Amino acid sequence: MRKGRFITFEGGEGAGKSTQIRLLSDALDERGIAHVLTREPGGTKGAEALRALLLDPGHDWGAQAESLLFAAARADHVAKLIRPALADGKWVLCDRYLDSSRAYQGGAGGMGDDQVTALHAIGSEGLLPDRTLLLELDPEEASRRTQVRDTSGADRIGGKGPDYHAMVRDRFRILAEQEPDRFVRIDAGGPPEVVHGRIMAALGPLLTAV
Repeated sequence: MRKGRFITFEGGEGAGKSTQIRLLSDALDERGIAHVLTREPGGTKGAEALRALLLDPGHDWGAQAESLLFAAARADHVAKLIRPALADGKWVLCDRYLDSSRAYQGGAGGMGDDQVTALHAIGSEGLLPDRTLLLELDPEEASRRTQVRDTSGADRIGGKGPDYHAMVRDRFRILAEQEPDRFVRIDAGGPPEVVHGRIMAALGPLLTAV
């Protein structure tokens, strides 16, 4: 049986994660590699219900409650979708995962990395991706993209101020520097096909091992 691979896409708002995860899915289809697409928060019925609560602008969650809800959604997601898919030899492509919690709640939200990772150790038994693709984009271009994307309004987290999102970008960079064996920093500027080429090059060792 082929070995399942767990690939996560991370980055700030407007970095192009959703576009790039679809392009990678198409590339895996062409290679006959079975895979599933998923997202966080979400991916399972229970986690999607928590997603609606977490992203609803009408809710004003405190940092602790927000972190606990994300951890709960992830625990359900890992147990019911991610681990079973990997056990079946499938690749799992996930739009956001633990590192988003570390950057958003742990960094910009002030919870601290130790507390976020402790929740992950309890809820999801510390499962980490084989590779984390961090899409990095110039803040002005990211802002332009989000304005085009969020014509009907941003969600509760996406709608936070520029200082918050600057802290998120800084925290992602720090995480990538601390874990260079897992993270690959991807320049998300330019046409989608060009960015996709950078991602395929970054995943080359995993693809050749299939």
